[in-house]
Amino acid sequence: MSVVSNIVLSSRVRRSPYFAATQRYGCKAYSVYNHMYLPLYYESPEADYWHLVNGVTLWDVAVERQVEIVGPDAARLVQRLSPRDLSSCAVGQCKYVMMTDARGGIVNDPVLLKLAEDRFWLSLADSDVLLWAKGIALAGGYDVEVFEPDVSPLQLQGPLAAAVGEALFGAALNDLKYFRFAEFDLDGMPLIVSRTGWSGERGYEIYLQNGADGDRLWEVIMEAGRPHGIKPATPSTIRRIEGGLLSYGADMTLENNPYEMNLGRLIDLEQEADFIGKASLARIAQDGVRQRLVGLIIEGGRETTAGLERAAVVRDGQAVGRVTSVAYSPRLEQTIALCLVTAEYSAEGTVLTVQPEGQLEGQLEGKTRASVRNASVSPLPFVTKKTV
Repeated sequence: MSVVSNIVLSSRVRRSPYFAATQRYGCKAYSVYNHMYLPLYYESPEADYWHLVNGVTLWDVAVERQVEIVGPDAARLVQRLSPRDLSSCAVGQCKYVMMTDARGGIVNDPVLLKLAEDRFWLSLADSDVLLWAKGIALAGGYDVEVFEPDVSPLQLQGPLAAAVGEALFGAALNDLKYFRFAEFDLDGMPLIVSRTGWSGERGYEIYLQNGADGDRLWEVIMEAGRPHGIKPATPSTIRRIEGGLLSYGADMTLENNPYEMNLGRLIDLEQEADFIGKASLARIAQDGVRQRLVGLIIEGGRETTAGLERAAVVRDGQAVGRVTSVAYSPRLEQTIALCLVTAEYSAEGTVLTVQPEGQLEGQLEGKTRASVRNASVSPLPFVTKKTV
């Protein structure tokens, strides 16, 4: 993660209902995600990581903007948008889904929440799905409303998240199964709480349904978490790479398909529904992929990540892929990365090298050779939940 010294606030970029709280608690840097300010770190990326893996952290992730689809044809439209078979999805259930275009390219990888038989939320990664869904609904003549509701998520993440959640919502929260959600009223604030998250740790997402209560909700959660050492933090690049969690816009874009991302399990070509991209994905499944996302262990210490974002992945002097995300893992004491590499070189243990972007010249002769780092393909995830 590259960080500049400051960011100029603009009225063109939306601020979350928790923005003032993030500043009050000392957020030191922001990025822009889904046309909103996303906190990047508080104490430091590594310190925030340790708070996450050892304790409990609170994240402002209102950038996970929601698209609500409601109406008699809501279920049909949601299925049209995704290659995952959603016919058995129950009310109160979440599903991680792909959304694909006609070529099979990934439009987004949201979490779907089924609030009623005719009402759904898509909790988005970074792309303009509201416009996409509106266009598909209009072109297909679906009897639905598609809009952005007043919903702003927080994430409560870390091994002590369950203790803080119980302090807030009672013992009933412990009965919430993975990728399920329930409705709660907390001091007059209507919330939906799901057993989900983007950390690789125990966690919950808390969906506030009235943005005016943002500051109050933040403080209520922080107060409940103080006996457990709660800290404000942000989505951790280190932890999500350890866990093999993908970031839309970094690890995958519209130019990639789910099979390249090892997400073929989310595609059901046998279902009757004619989802967008079905014919293209069937051809890709039959022909195989030209490249694949893999883990990469890169030699060197903390300094190794400098200049390696978007680095070329090289074999025998020729570029065969590129790094998509990279971080130094203080727990593993290794530099780890996700990368897209030619399928021929995607097998575990394959020896490769990485070269900073813009410095690959022919056979890597001369002055560029000093920047080359040895690397090897590693299975994903680097760290499993069983080891934390």
